[in-house]
Amino acid sequence: METHKSVHALRRDLYKGIQSSDSGVRCDSLKQLASVSTDVTFAQEFISRDGHTLLVKIVEEANESVPLPPSVAPVIMTHTLTSFMELMDHGIVSWENLSSVFIKKIASFVNAKVGDASIQQVSLDILESMVLSSHSLFLQVKHEITLERLITHLQVTNQQIQTKAMALLMALLQTAGDADRQVRLQSVSNIIHSSGSVGDEMAHYLYVLQSVTLNHLEPRMRTPLDCYSPEQRDILHGLRQAAFETESDNSLSTERRRSLCAKEFKKLGFSNNSNPGQDLVRTPPGLLALDTMFYFASRYPDAYSRFVLENSSREDKHECPFARSSIQLTLILCDILRIGEPPSETGSNYHPIFFSQDRLMDELFCVCIQLLNKTWKEMRATQEDFDKVMQVVREQITRTLSTKPTSLELFKNKVNALNYSEILKLRQTERLHQEETLAPPVELKERLKPELLELIRQQRLNRLCQGTLFRKISSRRRQDKLWYCRLSPNHKVLHYGDVEEDTDNPPIETLQEKIPVADIKALLTGKDCPHMKENKGKQTKEVLDLAFSITYDVEEYSLNFIASSRTDFCLWTDGLSVLLGRDMSSESMRSELEILLSMEIKLRLLDLENVPIPDSAPPVPKPPSNYNFCYDFSQAEQ
Repeated sequence: METHKSVHALRRDLYKGIQSSDSGVRCDSLKQLASVSTDVTFAQEFISRDGHTLLVKIVEEANESVPLPPSVAPVIMTHTLTSFMELMDHGIVSWENLSSVFIKKIASFVNAKVGDASIQQVSLDILESMVLSSHSLFLQVKHEITLERLITHLQVTNQQIQTKAMALLMALLQTAGDADRQVRLQSVSNIIHSSGSVGDEMAHYLYVLQSVTLNHLEPRMRTPLDCYSPEQRDILHGLRQAAFETESDNSLSTERRRSLCAKEFKKLGFSNNSNPGQDLVRTPPGLLALDTMFYFASRYPDAYSRFVLENSSREDKHECPFARSSIQLTLILCDILRIGEPPSETGSNYHPIFFSQDRLMDELFCVCIQLLNKTWKEMRATQEDFDKVMQVVREQITRTLSTKPTSLELFKNKVNALNYSEILKLRQTERLHQEETLAPPVELKERLKPELLELIRQQRLNRLCQGTLFRKISSRRRQDKLWYCRLSPNHKVLHYGDVEEDTDNPPIETLQEKIPVADIKALLTGKDCPHMKENKGKQTKEVLDLAFSITYDVEEYSLNFIASSRTDFCLWTDGLSVLLGRDMSSESMRSELEILLSMEIKLRLLDLENVPIPDSAPPVPKPPSNYNFCYDFSQAEQ
């Protein structure tokens, strides 16, 4: 209730303020009105008391009422028009109710050779809304706004006015007839090529304008050829006669004349030579393919004849079928130019070449059908290669259009320079680049390696700290004594000493012999070990693979080991390498690293898929009450 009262009071105060004889009060009131009119609740209250008609009256009586200071008048009019536009945007009042006097006054602001930029900007906005609201208002605005003046607004440096003028022009073009549309499109072309950078909003208007205009071809694209239409049959026969310069010979029998026509339609590249219209029944491209073929034949007769006759004389299966190629090329152009697709609300990808041609589709076809023939020869194609050739041609067209050529001549030069060999080079370059971009999985492994290697190093050192039982080997007896070796917890000393047969994990204090890690000079393995050299030729390969030694102080002092298993050998040689500041090199390390890398990557992939990974391991189930069970494998084999 309080909100309603405040809105009511604000409406009353502003209604009174905009009628004040004090220009300062009027200006401030209109400025505040422009701000609060965006609120729909206030707009409804203000309009319900005919507040908008008061604004219309201010506009209609501009320059006729009591004159205002030159510094105040434009500001008051700007706020008046802005307030009016904000109120009308809510859709509470119909645009149809506006008087012709008001429309003429708004148009006069736009047509004025010298005028305030803010007034012109909002006036262009109002006129655009009028044009889009109804056909009758479109006719009135079209009558009042001169094309020349609108083009002048498009050429100014003020981007806001330029954009609003473009929006109005686009609204006029969307509602205009075909003839008027072509005239205005030519006008836009001058703006595109004369202005510098194009803003995002302007780019969107150009994209929409291009899309709306090209979509006028959609009905022809969606309409199949009528095989019973005399007009369409005449166009088909006109294509045949233009290619082979034949005239209907009344002296020939009907059967002979029909056979000759079928033969010539086959040379033209129709798959159904007895009834070529069947090739154009498929939609899209429908009748649009017939239009493009006929345009090429009539607009460039020499190029058309050369295309057909050149391919007619080629050996079998090497000829490029004109009709089939034309139908497929028209379909490709429809797809590239997005004919039939409604314009996107956020699209801004327009083709500058569109605004330089009255009949872009037809002219592009004429250039591209000759390009197709050229590419066909470069690829030494046969009929089996038809789809491959069309893929290359599509790529040539899309790549060239992506460079934003501003004229048909520039497009023609660029697309012909982009020959088949250039396409192959570009494809190879892009493939190599793609392979490089697919390298991150390897890079991820490389990033993970240091962390996982450190984990393995710590495990090796911990294993050395636990210690291992070794056997001594003498020349008299293979195995005679046991000894134990372990690393001190601070990783600075190796403790070792003889132990009894049944000793398991002796305390470090019981191991009397010591070797400081700082005194260790080298790690030797296999036949390089001193105890293997002493018994050269008497050691088996198994023992050689398990032997390792460390030298310390001077070369003649060494501690010799023979591991009980390959696992212990790898653990100790890796651990000693870590103590010496060297890289681990055992096969166990490589295997463990691969397992850890694979596991880590899988965990990260699970994390990316939002699969929850528990922090703790699942509980181990309790053991069974007894183990009196057995699986009968013989039953499974049966």
